[in-house]
Amino acid sequence: MSSPSELKSTCVTRNGLVKLPPSQPNGLGSASITKGTPAAKNRLCQSSSLDSMKPLGLKPSIRALAPLNLPKPVLLERQLVLDEKLLNRLLWYFTTAEKCVLAQVCKTWRKVLYQPKFWEGVTPILHAKELYVLLPNGEKEFVSLQAFALRGFQAFCLVGVSDLDICEFIDNYPLSKKGVRSLSLKRSTITDAGLEVMLEQMQGLMHLELSGCNDFTEAGLWSSLNARLTSLSVSDCINVADDAIAAISQLLPNLSELSLQAYHVTDTAMAYFTAKQGYTTHTLRLHSCWEITNHGVVNMVHSLPNLTALSLSGCSKITDDGVELVYIACDLHKLEELVLDRCVRVTDTGLGYLSTMSSLRSLYLRWCCQVLSLHPFFSMLGYLALTSNRLSGKHYKLKVTNAYCSIFKYLEFH
Repeated sequence: MSSPSELKSTCVTRNGLVKLPPSQPNGLGSASITKGTPAAKNRLCQSSSLDSMKPLGLKPSIRALAPLNLPKPVLLERQLVLDEKLLNRLLWYFTTAEKCVLAQVCKTWRKVLYQPKFWEGVTPILHAKELYVLLPNGEKEFVSLQAFALRGFQAFCLVGVSDLDICEFIDNYPLSKKGVRSLSLKRSTITDAGLEVMLEQMQGLMHLELSGCNDFTEAGLWSSLNARLTSLSVSDCINVADDAIAAISQLLPNLSELSLQAYHVTDTAMAYFTAKQGYTTHTLRLHSCWEITNHGVVNMVHSLPNLTALSLSGCSKITDDGVELVYIACDLHKLEELVLDRCVRVTDTGLGYLSTMSSLRSLYLRWCCQVLSLHPFFSMLGYLALTSNRLSGKHYKLKVTNAYCSIFKYLEFH
């Protein structure tokens, strides 16, 4: 007959707890389990559950488990992220600003992104205050430009620099003497001496922009301009007048593009252009040259028959007669773009003179307050379509800020 101790239940509940005897080989040892649902409590108290747990014994070791047969990936995720061949194709889809951030991810991404092919056509803008770092002893040291050299930048824009800053830039940028093709100086205090040293040292420079530089004079242009320059832009430089145009026309025979914004240039300067630029210059942009009249424009473009783009924006003394002479007197058969923005004396009559310019593709008439109708322009498009079969498929561009009503009125009746 069984003793009372043998008839005692395996699980004894007390105060809502279930206590398992430590002698049973269930792998749990002494433990107290919080009272749960009745079903959970019953499963713990049933002897069958304990019997089923006995054969399990202790937790098996990891070595006793059978090895998992997982397929081996071609490349691990880390290897894929660092694969240079993949990165060379993937990183093309990001903008310049995004590339600057992605280059900081890791050394591999930096190595791939610092290839010159990812930075073609990008122009870094460096302000004078960013060119120096302050040392602990209070002295200033020019920043390292090695990162720019690795990316092979061929164009720079320097803002607010002086002669000394430009010399430091030339000495510290490894590609400055032969690798830099384009340089823009804005709101800088460069003098005649600095301009001469810069153009003498930077032998590869072909495109130069001077904007808001009021410390160099016309004498500096005579002493520094080099025949290798093919593009020149001068704007908001108070010392630029007729003699500066004489220096440009005489010293730059290979000039292909000239952009000029000067308030003191007159018709006399326009007569300085000679046949030297006649074969090479294809773009001429005059902005806010208030003293230039019809006579000056005719003298200028007569020596430049190969112009494809001409801008007279802001030349307020240009009238309908000047527009007529641009085509009739000069016969610009290659002219594709004409900008007459802010030419307040040009009227519908002047616009009509352009109706037989077969090569014209873009016409800008913004802020031309005397242009009240665009009928001559639409007539010009009809003329081009009827007289030249090779113009089919060409796109024409017209930009205006007035005369919108005449556009809809014309389309309504035609």
